[in-house]
Amino acid sequence: MVVAVALAATISGCGKDDDNKQDYNPLIDDPQPEQPTTPTEPTAQSGYDELFRPQIHYTPAKNWVNDPNGMVYADGTYHLFYQYNPQGNVWGNMSWGHATSTDLIHWTEQSVALTRDELGDIFSGSAVIDKDNTAGFGSNAMVAIYTSASAAQQQSIAYSTDGGKSFTRYSGNPVIKNNDDNLRDPKVFWHEESKQWVMALAKGWKMGTEFYGSKDLKNWTHLSTFFVPLAGRPSLQWECPDLLQFDYKGGKKWVLIVSVNPGGPILGSGTMYFVGDFDGTRFTADDLDYPLWLDYGMDNYAGVTWSNTGDRKILIGWMNNWQYAGDVPCSPWRSAMTLPRELKLTEHNGKPLLTGTVVKEIDQIASSWQKAETSLNVEDAYQLRLTLSMDKDAVITLSNAADERFVIDVNASSRTLTAHRTSVTGRTSFNGTFSVPSIQAPLNTNGDQVTLDLFVDQSSVELITQEGTMSMTNLVFPQSIYNRLEVSGADYEAQVRQLSRIWK
Repeated sequence: MVVAVALAATISGCGKDDDNKQDYNPLIDDPQPEQPTTPTEPTAQSGYDELFRPQIHYTPAKNWVNDPNGMVYADGTYHLFYQYNPQGNVWGNMSWGHATSTDLIHWTEQSVALTRDELGDIFSGSAVIDKDNTAGFGSNAMVAIYTSASAAQQQSIAYSTDGGKSFTRYSGNPVIKNNDDNLRDPKVFWHEESKQWVMALAKGWKMGTEFYGSKDLKNWTHLSTFFVPLAGRPSLQWECPDLLQFDYKGGKKWVLIVSVNPGGPILGSGTMYFVGDFDGTRFTADDLDYPLWLDYGMDNYAGVTWSNTGDRKILIGWMNNWQYAGDVPCSPWRSAMTLPRELKLTEHNGKPLLTGTVVKEIDQIASSWQKAETSLNVEDAYQLRLTLSMDKDAVITLSNAADERFVIDVNASSRTLTAHRTSVTGRTSFNGTFSVPSIQAPLNTNGDQVTLDLFVDQSSVELITQEGTMSMTNLVFPQSIYNRLEVSGADYEAQVRQLSRIWK
């Protein structure tokens, strides 16, 4: 895999760092208001029909959004918290925005849940349902665990007893004190075998993941440190960890997901994972060829999973890249979330492989499948399913009436896929790093054919093999949605189905 090393200014997905700081970038270096703010109601009136506004992906009505945070399922509702600037459409004033859904597809924006206080901005974190009242906040209290960020990055908690409508901050914050700015993004889960809450914390520029344990979510003990050197990536930030247990070949395996920036599979931001074992104290990675990538595209970062969903592992990511996040031509909002994906641990060529497919709930907004012709006859978003013969190379071209084109090459012999995001795809000049001539990924499939699912929205293409063995998420900014299809080279079958807009 060819990796371009980002030399341009970069910023943290979850905050500002001093160590190893890159060149000046106004998104993080311009002063931000330091006064505490109070939760606010969403006020922007939007038809959600602005140019480039996603129709099947979550976006707030207005303002800046990045990492998904605090995702938890409770009483039939999926809660999606996220990094949010309630005061503008650039990074700053980091708070927890909030949206809810009963089906993972349709979302309702709620009041801003947490805003900065005397300990600093509210950076990324997680939420759990404390069904046994281990913290003493009440049975089934929703407890948010987050990074309080100022000169130091410390861990704090807040709790809700009204289903996430309001939060009370714990008077003993921070629950994990720290004297530098490289410890953040707590992801917490209950580890039944050791009868304790386990927290994974990212070490930022210091790289690695710290693990802590607690009986009550208030008092934490350091358990262990995990780090694996990555060849060719001597200096990058580790962020947004998530430790998950999966069924695998009749037993159990653990997967540690970590977002890294800069140092993605191609350029800028990316999400990798490690496969191994966790004994309640220490995570030990199997001897595999790391890094392994969750998504090979440019625009799936800081993804973590919902808590309290049982054996089902559902992940959502921030659909952007820190290389150009502040420049994407979106207003009055900036950035969106990926479609939610269900993760499973499978095997490919004798090695474990983390797969991800769009959640089955997408069927609720899908029309019936139709044969795809050159003209796709679609409005808004759609799902295109292509089954290609693997005896010949193929070229897939999505285009529109303005002759803007998103081109995908499938190489049969190497079993790889390459997407091309250049000036012909639509707007790219807003940032010099957005145009990427070659975005390559292994298909991770065998057999004489491959089936690709393409979820196409107003400003994104999520390309996933039908079994989820490879995913590639890319932003695009054409004048209008791609609604024409051409396939050359290999034999193929094509189906398309319309996806109804999620905004009422």
